[in-house]
Amino acid sequence: MKIARTDFLRIVAVSGAGLTLGIELRPTAAVAEAAVDFSPVAWVKMHPDGTTTVMVNDAELGQGITTTFAMLVAEELDLPLERMRFELAPAEPRYYDPNQHAMATGGSRSTKSMGPTMRQAGATARAMLVTAAAQKWNVDPQNCTTANGIVTGPGGQSAKYAELLELAAAVPVPAKVTLKTPDRFRVIGTRARRLDVPPKTNGRAVYGLDVKVPGMRYASVEKPREIGGRVASFDASGALKVPGVRQVVQITSGVAVIADNTWSAFEGRKALTVTYAPGPNANLSTDSLYGGARALVQTRGAVLRNTGDTAAALAAGTVLSANYETPYLAHATMEPMNATADVRADRATLWLSTQSPTRTQTEAARITGLPLAAVTVHPTLCGGGFGRRGEIDFVADAVEVSKAIGAPVKVVWTREDDIRNDPYRPGTTHALAATLGTGGTIAAYRHTLACSSINARTTPAQVKDGVDPQVLAGSGNFAYTIPNVLVDYHMLDGAIPVGHWRAPYANANTFATESFVDELAHAAGKDALAFRLANLPPGRPRNVLELAAQRAGWDKPLPAGRARGLAMGQWDDGWIAVIAEISMPADRSIKIHRMTGVIDVGMPVNVDGLETQVSGAMIYGISGALYGKIDFAHGAPVQGNFNDYPVLKMVDAPVFDIGIVRSTEPSLGAGEIGTPCVAPALANAVFALRGKRVRTLPLLENLA
Repeated sequence: MKIARTDFLRIVAVSGAGLTLGIELRPTAAVAEAAVDFSPVAWVKMHPDGTTTVMVNDAELGQGITTTFAMLVAEELDLPLERMRFELAPAEPRYYDPNQHAMATGGSRSTKSMGPTMRQAGATARAMLVTAAAQKWNVDPQNCTTANGIVTGPGGQSAKYAELLELAAAVPVPAKVTLKTPDRFRVIGTRARRLDVPPKTNGRAVYGLDVKVPGMRYASVEKPREIGGRVASFDASGALKVPGVRQVVQITSGVAVIADNTWSAFEGRKALTVTYAPGPNANLSTDSLYGGARALVQTRGAVLRNTGDTAAALAAGTVLSANYETPYLAHATMEPMNATADVRADRATLWLSTQSPTRTQTEAARITGLPLAAVTVHPTLCGGGFGRRGEIDFVADAVEVSKAIGAPVKVVWTREDDIRNDPYRPGTTHALAATLGTGGTIAAYRHTLACSSINARTTPAQVKDGVDPQVLAGSGNFAYTIPNVLVDYHMLDGAIPVGHWRAPYANANTFATESFVDELAHAAGKDALAFRLANLPPGRPRNVLELAAQRAGWDKPLPAGRARGLAMGQWDDGWIAVIAEISMPADRSIKIHRMTGVIDVGMPVNVDGLETQVSGAMIYGISGALYGKIDFAHGAPVQGNFNDYPVLKMVDAPVFDIGIVRSTEPSLGAGEIGTPCVAPALANAVFALRGKRVRTLPLLENLA
């Protein structure tokens, strides 16, 4: 049987076992007819048992995107969420995000980018089922209704979806379907139970570290400590004496020890003797990095934003100025980097926790010389990502080792490997200056910053004339009404590899901007909230700030020894305001009692998911603000494990109060937006409590 298809929608698999529906990702391309088969190559698969599987092309990093996508499909399909299932899609063009033309997860784009596609798929499946039922009953489809997986006809006829699957397969795919309006929602906007929690709690969930392949070996790679260093020579004799060690091979990143299990690989690696050739960064240190940046920010850089005449406005008033700094930070995902690869002469197969299946596939093809179609990538659940799993260095390790030994291998990084070989969150240096106008307004604002460019390393085409446009995040995209604004930027060289770290650039820049705005409020003799409101027009930013103040009881007194600090900011098109309530029981400690956050990220899909996303992002931000830093000495990272790169412990976590604006704007993600305002809110609370300003992170190291 052949089924006619439109340019935009297509059926890709159907039989007595179920109906599979997908959305063509290249609407302008010609779509050839294809025979019906069982290939799982579509967004929605309906099964005879009454369940429906959603194929998820974005990484499940713990953020709950598998549930969000299922909710979007279930809403338009009129199917209860408890009948929804999910499956992680393999890296194939048919699963590409139509806006990215790839499979990649980052920037909180999943819901924004794929949400309309998922709703369209659910609505189309429903329309086909209704048409099938109407044809069966010889009635007008317009007179049929759906609810809870059942089609009901005008005369009271009814049929379960599962009874209509084969009939629906013969129905032409509608060229256009109408999506529900918010007043008809039954699933979207509710507090849903996550579909990925049961497998994560009953042991059935598969992360990269859980993958097992017949005949698989295990490997650990000894890498140079110095950034840019390389292996000059090595002696494997000691390693080969360790029980379980099979081979030792050199690959691009270092020397790999291959063994029967991870422990033997780790022990064999310890017994290696490796001599390194110095690289170009042997004299690099934290002091040399920041010394140069501090000098640069005193000069004018490439302009990111320029409004009015800032120089003249500053010259005409009393200038307030301050310098801020943030350190380099590692991602430190709970699941260290790992990948399993099986490279053969004619194909390669990979299993791994990744945010970039398409890049993974491309890298494996490059290393092996195989065509892209001969490389299969099976994404697994991810034990944290934060941008780190968008990289492909750990992919290259596994592919190179498997290619060298001719067998499947799982490469597992140690925690030290993970922290010392990270593309770090860029360290930043800021020089800010402003003058105040009448009534507590900001008349002029100047912000010069220096940091490395992520895009210069990952996507150089996006950097033009010394400007990385991403640097505007948290520095030049604020909502305050200021007539004279100049934001400029010095791009540091790429000696330290830098990468996307939860809310790139905004995570560091917002610390400087929102701390400095707090300084301006103090200089104006204004309450921190009142000062911000005086400089904000009506709209979404002002709304989240006012709602956060209400939830936190900003105007209510606190117990003795406590204080509040606030900050506001944005990510993508969303807005957030954060209020931190703290005490300082010792000279160099901060106790966080409560964190209040209000977000406006468009139309909420899963309320519970948004709350946990924001609180999780705040926890990540707290770790960075209180403790996080990577130092460098003799060209090498200093920190290496949680003993010297600590993260927030459960016992120290505050109470979180998250508010969500019920907007009808397009849905956005919330994985990034909770992080940037944490550090300035905490620093501003420290000032409110002690009257001393902390301008350098981490806070606990720099308390005066």
